[in-house]
Amino acid sequence: MDVQLFGSAGSKATRKAQRCFSERRVPVHFVDVRKRAPSPGELRRFVQRFGAKGVLDPEAKAYREQGLQYVSASDDDWIDRMVAQPGVLRLPLVRCGSDLSVGDDEAAWQRFADAAKG
Repeated sequence: MDVQLFGSAGSKATRKAQRCFSERRVPVHFVDVRKRAPSPGELRRFVQRFGAKGVLDPEAKAYREQGLQYVSASDDDWIDRMVAQPGVLRLPLVRCGSDLSVGDDEAAWQRFADAAKG
């Protein structure tokens, strides 16, 4: 089972997730969201599971600068904003099969590592 990690090299939590998987010798397919944003379909999985507010990072500079804390929108509108501006995402977004995690979630990463090893 493959582990896919959406993150940014500048994100502390992304580096922590990469280190976690590396220490457990779990191969990870890393996607830098600054270079290649996740597809709307991929983001939809995370939004369906955690809700748009769970996938957004209210501490992110892009989130605050755009005043998104005052925006009320549908999930599809949020997904469009996330694709256009991945800097508003709570990183990392990690997927292992149908299991997902958002942000700094070491328990989920351990679960993914165990699943990836079989």
